[in-house]
Amino acid sequence: MLGGTIKRLVYFDAWTDAVAGEILGDRPDIEIVRLELRGDERENWTEMNRTHGYQALTLTEARIGPEPGEQWLPGAAFIERCPSLLAVCSAGAGYDIVDVDACTAAGVIVCNNSGPGANAVVEHALGFMLSLSKKIALADRMIRRAPIHDRTVLRGSEIQGKTLGIVGIGRIGAQLAELCRGAFGMSVLAFDPMLDAEQIAARCAEKVELKELLHRAEFVVVSCPLTAETTGMFGRDEFAQMKPGAFYITTARGEVHSEEALLEALKTGQIAGAGIDVFHDEPPSPNHPLLALDDVIATPHTAGITTEAVHAIAAATAEQWMSIFDGAVPPRLINPKAWPKYSERFEQILGFRPADPTTREDAQ
Repeated sequence: MLGGTIKRLVYFDAWTDAVAGEILGDRPDIEIVRLELRGDERENWTEMNRTHGYQALTLTEARIGPEPGEQWLPGAAFIERCPSLLAVCSAGAGYDIVDVDACTAAGVIVCNNSGPGANAVVEHALGFMLSLSKKIALADRMIRRAPIHDRTVLRGSEIQGKTLGIVGIGRIGAQLAELCRGAFGMSVLAFDPMLDAEQIAARCAEKVELKELLHRAEFVVVSCPLTAETTGMFGRDEFAQMKPGAFYITTARGEVHSEEALLEALKTGQIAGAGIDVFHDEPPSPNHPLLALDDVIATPHTAGITTEAVHAIAAATAEQWMSIFDGAVPPRLINPKAWPKYSERFEQILGFRPADPTTREDAQ
């Protein structure tokens, strides 16, 4: 515990798990401020104006309810109204709700929470693979509608020995690759421009370009972050290049693919089915056209929501905030370029200099 200044941390409504509050509650130098998303806006801004840390709400949380809460997403205008803000952390691995460039320019560091919820997302993606290939969800729907006299319409396929293509082989992708190769003898291909062939091989996959992955894989699993480069990555051309009979599965972000192009690929039979955990607009309307298709399995962005995952994420969240307020380099820092300006602001606001980034214990 460093520095005598009280560090203020703001969050909305609730932690992913109460353990975060319990851990942080043991620190007398950290003031935890809980705001209500639909509470008094002026009071919320008063607290935001003087906070040092912000545990950001998700885009889904901001859009749920009678009134939008998107003014609480950390964009340029938000940051300008928070002169004491030093750090913003996202709840999970995704941080597309944060304007990272605006934060960097202002000397505000951004952290995500990659890692603790990875196993939950891996199992969800595998569940999609098994349910689609074995037609489990379709069989469940059909058996509830009418007696099934011809079971051959529900003849599925096995994933054993098939080819899996992973787009974005970070923690989640690497764990899925290891699991599918070991348990099901699958060949695993990976497209990830950020990693070389040796790094991808260490993650149990073969490095290929996206076009080759689409041509060869029976299962295409998207597990990349939403960035300027990945937005709209899957459109009409990409779905047309997929192997006939292949399945498209995403636990990434909805904007990585075109929903119109995916709908067309499914309706024309270009691909055999899709497992979708993310949509452009969340929560999606029950009338969403993709939800009308029997060859689509959908979940409302719940891949990372398990009892174990939310507890681990909350604990990691609390520990990362303690590291930040102690002046350490946080383990899941997204924008290290912000550090020089951040260090100056940190010292001015909290009264001591944070650590040098070279001391960082990289958790990537």
